[in-house]
Order: sequence, then C-alpha cells, then structure tokens
Amino acid sequence: MLDGQVTDQGAELSLLDAKDSFEIRLHGRGGQGGVTCAKILAAAYARLGRWVQTFGDYAGERSGAPLRAYTRVSTQRITNRNKVYEPDEILVLDPSLLGADTVEGLRAGASVLLNSPQDAASYNGKLAPFQVATVDATAIARRRGIGSRSVVIVNTTIAGAYARIHGLDLGLLHATFDQLGLGNDFVAAQEAYEAVVTRPPLTPDIASTTRTKLVVLSRAQQPVRALTQHVSSGATGLLTGQWSSQRPRYVDNLAPCNAWCPAGNDVVGFIQAAATQGEQAAAAVLGKSTPLAATCGRVCPAPCMDGCSRGAYDGSVNIRALERWTADHSPVAMRPAQRAASAKHVAIVGGGPAGLAAAYEITQRGHLATMYEREAQLGGVLRVGIPSYRLPREVLDREIRGIVECGVQVRCGVSLDADDVAQLQRNHDAVIVATGLQRPIRPDIPGSDLGGIDSGTTFLRLLSLGDAPRFEGRVVVLGGGNTAMDCARSARRAGAREVIVACREGREQMPAIREEIEEAEEEGIILMTLRQPTRFFGDQRIEGVQLAEVEWPRQQGAWPIITERTERIDCDQVIIAFGQSADLGILPSSWQLRNDRFWQDDEALLVFGAGDVATSEGTVAHAIGSGRRAAGLAMKALGLEVEPFSRPDKTKAVAASTIRYEHFTPSAPKGDRALGDAQRVESFAEVNRGLTDLSEAQRCFSCGSCTQCDSCMVYCPEGIITRAASGDAAYAVDFDFCKGCGVCVEECPRESMAMVSQ
Repeated sequence: MLDGQVTDQGAELSLLDAKDSFEIRLHGRGGQGGVTCAKILAAAYARLGRWVQTFGDYAGERSGAPLRAYTRVSTQRITNRNKVYEPDEILVLDPSLLGADTVEGLRAGASVLLNSPQDAASYNGKLAPFQVATVDATAIARRRGIGSRSVVIVNTTIAGAYARIHGLDLGLLHATFDQLGLGNDFVAAQEAYEAVVTRPPLTPDIASTTRTKLVVLSRAQQPVRALTQHVSSGATGLLTGQWSSQRPRYVDNLAPCNAWCPAGNDVVGFIQAAATQGEQAAAAVLGKSTPLAATCGRVCPAPCMDGCSRGAYDGSVNIRALERWTADHSPVAMRPAQRAASAKHVAIVGGGPAGLAAAYEITQRGHLATMYEREAQLGGVLRVGIPSYRLPREVLDREIRGIVECGVQVRCGVSLDADDVAQLQRNHDAVIVATGLQRPIRPDIPGSDLGGIDSGTTFLRLLSLGDAPRFEGRVVVLGGGNTAMDCARSARRAGAREVIVACREGREQMPAIREEIEEAEEEGIILMTLRQPTRFFGDQRIEGVQLAEVEWPRQQGAWPIITERTERIDCDQVIIAFGQSADLGILPSSWQLRNDRFWQDDEALLVFGAGDVATSEGTVAHAIGSGRRAAGLAMKALGLEVEPFSRPDKTKAVAASTIRYEHFTPSAPKGDRALGDAQRVESFAEVNRGLTDLSEAQRCFSCGSCTQCDSCMVYCPEGIITRAASGDAAYAVDFDFCKGCGVCVEECPRESMAMVSQ
C-alpha cells in the first residue's frame, strides 16, 4: 500500500484545484500490471502535494485472473481504509470485464477509461451515463515490447491516456515514471496520451449526483470502520471462478505412519479418534485391522514412529504407547455382524500372531476358521518366545479370547505331519500355514556340543512354561536381536550374577528394538559389539567362549571380516540367539511356496503361507500384516469379493518437507512410565507401564487428513471457503469465485488439500 504525501515545488495543480478529494477504481487481470498502474497514478498525484492511498484487492492470482485496485487522492490526510465502493473515476484494462458490477457506485457524468480497440462512441448502453475514453493500450504496449508475447503489460501505457483526460502534465508523468524506475515505458505512455479518444455522457439530463445502483455490493453507505474492525471481506462480485484452470480439493493423502505400519493399521485414524472421541472410538478404528493392539503396543518395534513427520520437529508421537492405552482400556476385537450365507471354512496351521490375524480376518467377513496349534495354548511366539515382563500373559490371554469369541474354532495340543496337512486341504475350502520359524540356528564351531549351551528359543519356551533353570555366575548371550535381549534380561532375572551380550553388529546396527537395548543396559547387561564367537572352551560343560573382533567392509551387503584379534570370556552358561529358520517338514515335499501361495508342480493349491514361513521378517506387526494378506488371498481364490491386504507404497506418503511446521507449537513427546531399575530384575513383573492418559494423541499432525483446523478458510484471499452445512466435506468452496490461486493448498498445515484440473 502506498499511503502518504510527496511535494514537488515545481508542479502546479492547474485543473485539479476544483477537486478536493476523489477515488479511482481500476479493473484488470493478473499480469496486466493493474496494481502498478494504480501506484503510478497515486505517485503522480503525490508529486502534486496531495495525500494519496493505493492498494490492490488480490493475492496469489494466476495470470489472467480478474482483480481490482484502488487509489484515493485528497487535500487532507486520508483515514478511510475501506475499498472504493463509489469511485469518481474508473479504469478498465480489459473490456471483457465490463459488466454491471464494473461501474457500480459510479455517479453519472463520471469518467470511464477503457483499454479497447473500439471507438469511444461505440460504447452506449450501460456506459451511456458516463464520459467514456478509449485507447488501444494493448496494441501500443505490444509494439513497444512491454511484457511478453503471451502477457502484454499495459499499466504504463494506459497511464498516459489517463493523464490526457484528467489534465496531468506529461512532464509530471515522465518524472513519476523515472521515480518508479519505469522510464523506458514513457514513450508508450506518450503515444497513448496522443491516441486516446473521448466521448461525453449520452444522457446529460441525469443529475450528476446520481450513482449507478450497487448490483452486488451494498457497503458504500456504511460508516468508516476502524482498522481493527476489518476482519472479513466479501467477494468482489466478479465470477472469477470461470477464469481458473485448477481448483482446490480436500483429499486423504497417505500418512507416513500408516505407510510404515506392516500390519496396515490406520494410525492417523485411531489417534485422531482418540484425541477427539476417546479410547472406544480409537479401538473401533484399530479393530478394523488388528485384534492384537495391546500386544503390539508392548512388543512392536514401532516402524510407524520412525516414519512420523514429527520426529524431525520435536520427537515422534508415541504411537505404540497410544495403541497400548487404547487396547488396555477398550476391547479392540470386533464381533462379526453375521455369518455369511455360504460360509467358507479355512484351516489355519499355527496359533501365533500370523495365524491369529488370519483367523480374525476370516471371521470378520462371516466365514469359518479352525486353528491347529502344537502347544497347549494359542499365542505361538507371543506366548513361548516373549517374556512376561514385556508381555504379561493376562494381556495376551485377553486378546486371544477376543479373537476366539469372534467364532474361531481351536484345536490345541495337536502336532501335525505332512499327511495331516494334506488331509486338511481335502477337508477344508482352504488352508493357511503360519507355523513360524521353529528351527534354531546353531553355529558350527568347535565346542558347540558342550553342556550348558542352549538355544534362545528353547530357553524362552521353558521359561514361559515354568521349567527354565536357575542360573548362577556369568551368562553369555550370543546375538543382537530381540530374542538375544529377551534371553539376556530373563537370565538376569533367573539368577545370573552377570550377563554379557556379544554380537557381530555395531550398536546402531543391532536389529533389536532400541528401547530393549536401552532397558537391558539399565538392568546391568553388558554389551560387547563387533564380536563373533569362534570357539567354545570346556570339558563336558561350557567354561568359556572365544570372541573375535569383527570389521565390516564399507560396501553395502558385504560379509563381515573376522579378524585374528581374539579374547576369551569365562562363563557358566551360553545362550545362542542367532535366529531361527522355518521347519517345513510338516508339509508334503512336493509343495513349493511362491508369492505367499503353495504350488504342486504347475498347480496352484488353495494353501497359503503367512508370517515368518512366508516372509521371515520377524516382527509381530509383520506377522499380522502377512496373516491378513494370506486370509485375503485365500478368500479371493475361493471366489469371494475380497481385496487382499497389501502394504502401502511408502513413496506415496506425505513427505515431512510438505508439513507446515510453523502452524504447530513444539511439544516434547510423553514417554512411557517404567518400573524402577532395582525392582526389575527381582521378578518378571511388567517393566513398561505405559502412558498415564491419551493426551499424547493431541501431538499428532494428522498428516494427509483434514482436522478442520480452518487454515484454508482463514488464508483464502477471497473469503470464499466456509464451513460446510452438510455432506462429507468439512468445508465448502464457492467455485463461482475461486480463481485457483492455491493459497489454501499452500497454507494447509498437513497436506490434506490438492490443486486439481477443472
């Protein structure tokens, strides 16, 4: 806004002496230089010692979008901050803008200056009451090379025509151009000054005080308001929407937390439900994808938190703890509404997380699932592979009970062989094999057959069944994954005086959950990284282990180099936690797994793999996602209208760089409560005690999903976005006036809007 006074002692007011104050309104299109033209006129009058004010009524338009600009001139200080509703003069830079709203508020006999190739005498009709002047400013500016081939800028040219019809001296205009750095355009203004044609009003009998009826706006009679009272602005009346080539649309984009979740949970959905409606609403969202939310809320490595956009700002949202709180306070598993008319019957071999997720998915769609489990109870690795200080058995039992109550039939304590599984195939519509990784990997190094060397999975299973041995002295655990951490921490609770974890990875490369590593160290576990066992010492029973230092080549995918630098660690027990492999001995030897489905030669069987049998990815969340997918593949193969679950494409997730962080107040994440260090090793009581409430949900950005924050409505330069009275969308956009400027999309804090073609 130009607002002030400049005095040029050498200038004379001449014909302006009779006009104490007047207002000019300019109508143009983006790219024509309309606002600059209004500034030129204001600067010229300022040089004559007048008070001036000028501003534009636009923001972020594309080239060609209609706009308005305003200039006030007075012998007194200007206090009016309104737009110009009753102009004394009008400039129109594009004749296609002529309409009733163009001359609204203009008194009869006032002047209208048109950029037009037509003669002034040809403009009658609605322009009959006014003095009309025309000049082909576009042709002049084009000849003078002002603008580009596609967009001709006519602001300086038409200023010359204005100077002629309103008695401004060309010398004054030239000085103004030089002042504004537009001196090169003066020759075009001079040509327009000579070429402008004027005709007088055609209806002189109309009193000069009569003004054109306000067609769209009716604000001219309103008193001048204080600047602080201007909190809204109505539309200009121009149907500007017809000039847009694109328009905003509210969209649901993929949030990174959703994209990173292997189980396919709607993370944003359940957190927003928790934040706005509470745990019951959040549980209903989680129940659509997982029946094991309380379990995952304790043992999942939480890749969703790695993807959280807030991580780079002030710390990831504690999604895992919110999932735990939700499931601990409200049942997640949903009872199926009804049984399908022609229900299919699917056999599931294996009662771990993949099998449980598959059974849940099948029963949710009204079909039958029967689970076959070797152990006495369902749960698989959740029951016999994860200690109770991480996953209390009452939590696991509660979630399994919720799944079974959906209509799952259970056959526990059943060991199957290849003939049994083949028979299941014949007796059921489909079979899902979810037996997990049952065969421990044991190193082939000297002394590995000594007593006192056990596998991690065997130790944890015995621990879960209450048959684990008590330890004394020093225990060495080999491996860097979650199983190794579980074994080490459990050994400490089982009486070991000292526990050492040795692994070939560096601290940052260890596959174990970061929190597990930290909690292990808090409990006194010693980490020896970049070490690999090369020999066991002892006579009948283990007495020590030789560890060699390891070096990792820089090239990715290369195997580690075992150096000759070694040391002996004396110990009383060794637990090997190098991982497990699948035991497919229970399947017919002619079956081959290809892309989650078993084949016999060239025949695709109605038998599907799930969990670690199919993926070997090793986490509960991955197993749940795989179980969901296997169930979907089975039902689709049986002719049901089911779209099998597939993990989202991470590349399509909302990028953190598109989040408008300035819209959010920094807030550190709320961490989980924990049992005191000294108390932990005294029992197998749960260590992590979770959150105290759901307030952490308020930190979620809700990337890609609208939260009705009103940013689009507040930042819309035209004020044409409003709260929707009805329908699915929270907001309504008046596309009659939307110019497609994209300001609302740019200002959306969470990328839940997009510009789309008309």
